[in-house]
Amino acid sequence: MSDHGAGVRIDKWLLAARVFKTRSLSQQACAGGKVTVNEVRASAHRAVRVGDRVRIQGSRGLRDLVVHGLAERRLPAPEAQLLYEDRSPPPEPRSAPPVEHRERGSGRPSKRDRRSMDRFRRS
Repeated sequence: MSDHGAGVRIDKWLLAARVFKTRSLSQQACAGGKVTVNEVRASAHRAVRVGDRVRIQGSRGLRDLVVHGLAERRLPAPEAQLLYEDRSPPPEPRSAPPVEHRERGSGRPSKRDRRSMDRFRRS
């Protein structure tokens, strides 16, 4: 981990903190406007410092991180979690898909019943 006064490129920090699997993915997120540092859209070469607030809009939703440490290389997961504090809102609970109920002992579904169940599942 680096000093508090020095900065690290945001794309390298995102890789070290294990937010993205590869540096190219973190660069693409920065280029696509998915990453902000202190409410300002960040390019890949932007320096991040301790105390900065990093927001990432990804496939899993919004992640809101506060930088507590700096690193340029990918770290093991337990060490990477020490680099930031996650202030993201909790994810929304998933609802279970509806299940069609068949009476017990009614036997094997006919071809017509099966097609009806398939239509029900697709909708």
